[in-house]
Amino acid sequence: MRKDKKFLLWFSEIRNSDVKIVGGKNASLGEMYSQLTKKGVNIPNGFATTAYAYQYFLKEAGIKDAIKDILRDLDVKNLRNLQERGKKVRNLILQSDLPPVLEKEILQYYRQLSRKYKVKNVDVAVRSSATAEDLPDASFAGQQETFLNIRGEKELLKAVKKCIASLFTDRAIAYREEKGFDHFKVSLTVGVQKMVRSDLAASGVMFSIDTESGFDQVVLINAIYGLGEYIVQGMVTPDEYYVFKPTLAQGKKAIIAKTLGPKTRKLVYNFSGKSPVKDAKVPPAQQHKFALTDDEVLQLARWAVIIEQHYKKPMDMEWAKDGQSGKLYIVQARPETVQSQRNYSVVEEYKLKQKGKVLVEGAAVGSKIGSGDVNVILDVKDINKFKEGQVLVTTMTDPDWVPVMKKASAIVTDAGGRTCHAAIVSRELGIPAIVGTGNATKVLRSKQKVTVSCAEGEVGRVYEGILPFSVKRTNITKLPKPKVKIMMNVGEPDQAFNFSFIPNEGVGLAREEFIVNNYIKIHPLALINYNKIKDKKVKKQIDEITVGYKNKRQFYVDKLAEGIARIAAAFYPKDVIVRLSDFKTNEYAELIGGRQYEPEEDNPMLGWRGASRYYDPKFLPAFVMECEALKKVRDEMGLVNVKIMIPFVRTLAEAKKVIKIMAKHGLRRGKNGLELYMMVEIPANVILAEEFAKLFDGFSIGSNDLTQLTLGLDRDSGIVAQVGNEKNEAVKRSIAQAIKVAKKTKTKIGICGQAPSDFPDFAQFLVKQGIDSISLNPDSVIKTILALGRK
Repeated sequence: MRKDKKFLLWFSEIRNSDVKIVGGKNASLGEMYSQLTKKGVNIPNGFATTAYAYQYFLKEAGIKDAIKDILRDLDVKNLRNLQERGKKVRNLILQSDLPPVLEKEILQYYRQLSRKYKVKNVDVAVRSSATAEDLPDASFAGQQETFLNIRGEKELLKAVKKCIASLFTDRAIAYREEKGFDHFKVSLTVGVQKMVRSDLAASGVMFSIDTESGFDQVVLINAIYGLGEYIVQGMVTPDEYYVFKPTLAQGKKAIIAKTLGPKTRKLVYNFSGKSPVKDAKVPPAQQHKFALTDDEVLQLARWAVIIEQHYKKPMDMEWAKDGQSGKLYIVQARPETVQSQRNYSVVEEYKLKQKGKVLVEGAAVGSKIGSGDVNVILDVKDINKFKEGQVLVTTMTDPDWVPVMKKASAIVTDAGGRTCHAAIVSRELGIPAIVGTGNATKVLRSKQKVTVSCAEGEVGRVYEGILPFSVKRTNITKLPKPKVKIMMNVGEPDQAFNFSFIPNEGVGLAREEFIVNNYIKIHPLALINYNKIKDKKVKKQIDEITVGYKNKRQFYVDKLAEGIARIAAAFYPKDVIVRLSDFKTNEYAELIGGRQYEPEEDNPMLGWRGASRYYDPKFLPAFVMECEALKKVRDEMGLVNVKIMIPFVRTLAEAKKVIKIMAKHGLRRGKNGLELYMMVEIPANVILAEEFAKLFDGFSIGSNDLTQLTLGLDRDSGIVAQVGNEKNEAVKRSIAQAIKVAKKTKTKIGICGQAPSDFPDFAQFLVKQGIDSISLNPDSVIKTILALGRK
């Protein structure tokens, strides 16, 4: 019998080409089960009802004309009208009987599935799959319903009917109207799949592309405890992992970032009571652990790559871990429909022109800015009160909120991670959203005027008042090709994926200081000497930041490595030159626990900084941790595009001491292609450039420090700041001399100071001198390329 004339099909009979027969979700499940299990991807078995079965049901129940009558005066812009019509249609379906022949066949398949899993009434997930869903131009999250832990024949038949009724949820009706689908040319099929006992372990979602930037060289994995519904609904803020595909393929431990989520609640099986599932608290000790081991993260990432390669497009997947067998499974996969369709030839930059008081913070979704009057709505029944252009503030959203989300200028939620419902829909709608704030509904008040900014990295901020902002769009395909390598200065790891789309030849300066300041926040010696700290306040701060880490020293190594790795991955395989930490004593003292380890200096700018720190016995243990972090990035993660640069090297003897320590701790120049660079920022570096060139593979001119030391300025002092800048003739002659020596000694030379970013004519001067590369602040790259192209 032809597939399209059968009531039910096993997953093994279904291919991706069967969307019209079993819907997008079931077609994908069948494709994976039949094609990818042989490649080692675990997929739970199951079966699906067909579009033919759905149409047969409507015909035999005699309800098609009645549904048409109910929808005749439908007005999706009138929420009350939409709610009334939707409820009537759903009730009509639920009150109708399934045809006996269809019911009988469903039960036969269920019994066979139970026998395959050697249980009497196998526990299944019953999922809706519409024949027009998950298409590249038409895919909103959660259009229809899913029912978990369904056991027994009677409960299965009930769940099947509820799925069919969910074709007419309010959001599904509104969605079809908007997309121009005829309600009666869309069929609802039902997937019945063996449940994975993730209620005893973990589950989550996974993307083979970064959901915020569209960077396609990573797998993003989110994980929670318990059944997966809570992650999609945004009930729980999950753990988050990034895995870098190119070095994963080389067999490396390519987890380039890990963030611990609170995971305070979970959804589990309920063996008593009406509902088959129930809410449960996660014990604090478990909350402070990652839900997956590193090996499990890498396994999931490998499957994500297999699935992406099979479908030949970025994919959005759901996974689950069985707490009884310990095995991982993929339970759903569909095409990613936002970033994969973005136009990357146009770089769009939103920028606040001024900042105000920050009211709440959370995870930023997208990179846009929105503003308007706050409307705090806590219950979906009150969405009629929402007006076009307002900022929607709520605890969390689910698919019933979609009609009102479309009207919002921005969305802010208390709960959820980057893959929750609010985040997914906001991306599709192109609306800025901040999720997981924890307290937005308590802090923000209805009618309050706010600006919601997602343009400042991973942290989204709600500012008081309507703040001015700009939007700049540049077509990067029309930029001229400069005669010099244009690289970038990058400090914030969470901006790196976005910055990678700006035309560049790699990173000329990756600053460790940003990583330490924003991600670690603790003085490295305070972590090493954690057990000796007597200050209870400091110890409490450290405990809060390092939660999940018994070994505080390892926290520093891991977080520094992850920050560096994220920047290195964003620009791989291009060079990423990482400058070792260049904090001054006053800056180190501001880190948590820092005052105990830092002397007070009258002029920290000229004091204990750079190379002088690294070999000093008082700081050496901290420098060893830096070396371990960089070794981890290069050797374990495989990011050998990382080059290392030593700042503020006063003498040749200092350079040799630091190089020796680095080699002792696994960072030997030349090994595994490692190149060492030195900052040229002290007149002594220029005067002895030929001697320094024997120790290093490259130079990078630090024009800020070179200017202050050539002209005798303290650049922290505003009193003498007007005396000169990098365009001073003495500074320019020093730079010209350094470039000349570099050319003579065949040493790479670039510049990473502020001057070329601020002064396009200075960039032109550097090109004339024959500099190899100019490293610019990201917001200066395009304007500098244009300036150089005019000459």
